[in-house]
Amino acid sequence: MLPLSKVEQFARRHLRYNITVGLMDGGMFGIALGFASFGTILPLFVASMTNSATLIGLVPAIHSAGWLLPQLFTASHTSRLRRYKRTVLLNTIHERIPFLGFAVVALLLPKIGLQAGLILTFLLLTWQGLGGGFTANPWTSMISKIIPPENRGTFFGTQAAVANLFISGAAIAAGYVLNGYEAPLNFAICFFTATFFFTTSWIALAFTREPTDFDKVIDEHPIPFWQGAINILKRDNNFNWFLVARTLSQFATMGFAFYIVYALRRFQMDEVTAGFLTATLTIAQTVANAGMGWLGDKIGHRAMLIVGAAAATLSSFLAWIAPSLAWFFPIFVLSGFANVSIWTNGMTMATTFSDEKERPFYIGLAQTLTAPATMIAPLLGGWIADTQGFVITFALSAMLSVAMMGILVFIIKEPHKFHPQTKPAVEKTK
Repeated sequence: MLPLSKVEQFARRHLRYNITVGLMDGGMFGIALGFASFGTILPLFVASMTNSATLIGLVPAIHSAGWLLPQLFTASHTSRLRRYKRTVLLNTIHERIPFLGFAVVALLLPKIGLQAGLILTFLLLTWQGLGGGFTANPWTSMISKIIPPENRGTFFGTQAAVANLFISGAAIAAGYVLNGYEAPLNFAICFFTATFFFTTSWIALAFTREPTDFDKVIDEHPIPFWQGAINILKRDNNFNWFLVARTLSQFATMGFAFYIVYALRRFQMDEVTAGFLTATLTIAQTVANAGMGWLGDKIGHRAMLIVGAAAATLSSFLAWIAPSLAWFFPIFVLSGFANVSIWTNGMTMATTFSDEKERPFYIGLAQTLTAPATMIAPLLGGWIADTQGFVITFALSAMLSVAMMGILVFIIKEPHKFHPQTKPAVEKTK
């Protein structure tokens, strides 16, 4: 076994501290999201201004697409950083400030009107999503640097579990706020509360200990990001199929965005029940993150993706045939397991295809190439829901989940078991 580098020694020496700080960051971030969830609170805010299922479905789509799209374009810059923390702290401000903007829009809504409110809300959603996207690659690279690979899936899963645990409590509180105050004041209170906890999360993140990597070889004349990306796509067929599965996962889960609205319209659900459904989702994700991240480290993240595809299939099928509101509690549980698999295990698996030098390119490809599907899938789902009904969207999601599962089972291999014997993708041009 090769001796540990100075960076690896630092990571192991400060592992417990960085895990503690990371969990504090995740917990505060979770409370914030509980009061401003992209799955419930923000869609309900938009639903208070429009009846369009397409526009409501755009809320999580813009967030996801904004988070995914910029990551490949930042890969070349990120791969040349000896230290990621400063970039992370500056970029993440832009994914937090927009929540203050949501609060202001909610307060001003009676004066500016619904149309102006919708326009401002979607502008803020775009800003927030892109802020997260420009943060994501350096943040993932920083975590991959300070958390050893044998602990990485467990950390991602545990941090997400802690976040979801706090989301569940905050979501119930948010439900009572929505029910106890008149709109739009109730939304403003939720968004101001979220802003406060996003700020405390940023402070916790700032305490992360990251070493400067003086041994990292940085090319004086780096190739363009697109050339490094193309080289990877040409040589790594296993990773290409991983991208196909990630893209398909967006269509397989496109019905998830409409569960809360469908329950509201079909079964006359009240706001308190919406809060409990959100709590159910986040508790399920808490359990799934803690277990699936650890299991992914032990038996492989591909296996967890297969479990997630099966959960997505069953969740969509149950939503398709649900005869009462009570069915949505297991439906949300299953969707929580599917979301954890796709995001936590999928993100962790993307970091295992290469070493640190190429890792930002793999991360960028895994996220950015998924972005178009992330935007198109809910638009397609919303269009189908508007024209054919929600249950047709759920039925199509179930069928596509089966196709995703087939690719994961029969084609994709675990990265640590599949190493193409070719030259590195990021190489210095002559």
